[in-house]
Amino acid sequence: MKKIIFAVILCLLLSSSFGSVSVSAQRVAVKTNLLYDATATINLGLEIALAPKWTLDVSGNYNAWDFENNRKWKHFLVQPEARYWLCEKFNGHFFGLHVHGGEFNTGNVCTPFNLFGDCRNTRHEGWYYGAGISYGYQWVLGKRWNFELSAGAGYVGSDYDIYESPRCGAYLGPAHHNYFGLTKASITIIYIIR
Repeated sequence: MKKIIFAVILCLLLSSSFGSVSVSAQRVAVKTNLLYDATATINLGLEIALAPKWTLDVSGNYNAWDFENNRKWKHFLVQPEARYWLCEKFNGHFFGLHVHGGEFNTGNVCTPFNLFGDCRNTRHEGWYYGAGISYGYQWVLGKRWNFELSAGAGYVGSDYDIYESPRCGAYLGPAHHNYFGLTKASITIIYIIR
């Protein structure tokens, strides 16, 4: 939990150091990532303009579903990102610096990129954290609607406990896993509130 709080504070400090917040010209948008929607992961994002070329994007994801044969990929993720826009905010190219953290409980599945270790025959329960950089592009579709594609790369560290795969399996011990690679991918629909 301390790592998540640190990540959020770091992102807020980074965003506040890039200029003052202009309340009168501020824009706020809500968004959903269609890639998460496709995996039955509930997600919601909020992006707030901070300066003429800076925004703060904060997304949250939650998956609490159990699947047949005791398969699970339960998790939540919080990922704040400071974004610098090359032309104007909410339009065109941007670069981002993101941090992320969350909790997971996976078992009897292969996670993407073996992110939490080999979960095919065991269950892993723990926390993950990390940071990365991203690039994206946002298209204006109408007065209040935008569409975005983005991808990011960086680091994810995970600390977890390993259990035998059957439900309520025996405790096998602690573990740690480091991952460097893709940390963010999005196909996003955006609604600009104001």
